[in-house]
Amino acid sequence: MKKLKVIAFDADDTLWGNEMYFDETEKKFCGLMEDYLSHQGISSELFQIEIANLKLYGYGIKGYILSMIEAAMKISNNTISIEAIEKIVQYGKDLLEKPVDLLDGVTETLEALSGKYKLVVATKGDLLDQRRKLHNSGLGPYFHHIEVMSDKQEIDYLDLIKRLEIQPDEFYMIGNSLKSDVLPVLSIGGFAAHIPFHTTWAHEKIDHKVEHPNFTTLQQLTDIIPLLT
Repeated sequence: MKKLKVIAFDADDTLWGNEMYFDETEKKFCGLMEDYLSHQGISSELFQIEIANLKLYGYGIKGYILSMIEAAMKISNNTISIEAIEKIVQYGKDLLEKPVDLLDGVTETLEALSGKYKLVVATKGDLLDQRRKLHNSGLGPYFHHIEVMSDKQEIDYLDLIKRLEIQPDEFYMIGNSLKSDVLPVLSIGGFAAHIPFHTTWAHEKIDHKVEHPNFTTLQQLTDIIPLLT
């Protein structure tokens, strides 16, 4: 890791909490639709529709709102009321106004690494919403570059690395998703650290253990400081 130049951080559930707000919203949605189907069945239908819509809407709250509306129409056999649709839209607006609460150790870690490396944010989601959260977080001055990615596949990381004018082995990614933040980076020859969050979207889970010389698991974000300083 002596060649490292850039340390990249995922945003949602790495720098600040996010998935728990989606979990809260899904519970509200299930409560709204419980006359039609069990909560488990509603969650399953919503998840399937979300995944099918990713190629059209990408990641983020706005696509989630549209997927909830589509799921409500399907579950109710197109009998859902306008009032219920209005509630779903409000659920989405509430999500967009959630506070940005930094996770433990974020500021301490950025302070320790700032000046020693170029720090970047590499995150998926809606551009406007992610910029809002970064602004409200107060973390903007720490970062050299902000990348809101449509996806986090190998090609997306290669594009980012090219823009940063570095080589893969000069890049270190830190995030809460093994699927999005770790595996693609390891595949292209970079370094990656996983910091688990207490709740993870089902789409981001994998069913195998990661073993790689360039991979590290962190118990807390500050654990990266002695490794990189």
